[in-house]
Amino acid sequence: MEKRVYIFDLDGTLYEGSDHFDFYADRLLADVPEEFKEAFQQDYINMKDGRHNVMIGKAYDVIRDIVITVDPMTLQAIEAKTWEGKVRPEMLSYYGDSPLNFDFKNIVAIGDGWWLPFACAKHYGVKDCYTHYLETKAYMVSDSFNLQKIFGLKTFLKELKQNHPLVLMTNSDKEDVLRLLNELDLKGIFDHIISSAKKPTLTTQLFEALKKQYELPFQQLVSVGDNFINEIAPALMLDMKAVYISSHPHQTAHANLCHVQQISEWINSDWEIYK
Repeated sequence: MEKRVYIFDLDGTLYEGSDHFDFYADRLLADVPEEFKEAFQQDYINMKDGRHNVMIGKAYDVIRDIVITVDPMTLQAIEAKTWEGKVRPEMLSYYGDSPLNFDFKNIVAIGDGWWLPFACAKHYGVKDCYTHYLETKAYMVSDSFNLQKIFGLKTFLKELKQNHPLVLMTNSDKEDVLRLLNELDLKGIFDHIISSAKKPTLTTQLFEALKKQYELPFQQLVSVGDNFINEIAPALMLDMKAVYISSHPHQTAHANLCHVQQISEWINSDWEIYK
């Protein structure tokens, strides 16, 4: 059996549900000016339903209030629009031909459900989103939150671990990671945990370090996650394999890419190339 290193994301990958995103949006709403609260709520609903210019897979320029369509593989800007959807072709020259620099502050990759309420709040003038993010993280390990464990996941990971190293690589900080793993009954499963990973900025660098650490070619590394920009595109560009977990349609086709709606679909599949 060929040895592989499996590199898992945490949020949106090892548990399911979206109630925490709505909780985050509600907390942010409290800081939205009164005259914009209704617009914020409607925009957020439209985003979740795929009926807004802002959607998963795009990027958002906080400073200029511009929504950027990104080439999913090169991470270059290919279209720029206003919040309302008006095309701004002159902005493309500003972003240039290089991959966008996602800094989590001025230009953010809308790779998963966390960034929809963030972008909406920033558009409507909220200055501090991080405080409410921390409140949401605390809520997620409280008795009030029902963390949706994935049936069969722990057994699957333990079986996988018998032959392959398992790595957890997440943007969450160490304290949140340990609390969530405890809640999910996944404590002790992973051979290596990388917290505060600063994906996608450092994704390629971290993959290269793991390749060196485990002394395996990129072809024997597998990235598993729900954020195409953070975890999937960088892996494919290095000729790694990737399992993309998302209910959102995605047009990218690649020989090394497996796209599933939920991780349980991958667990129960017979796609031996990814296991």
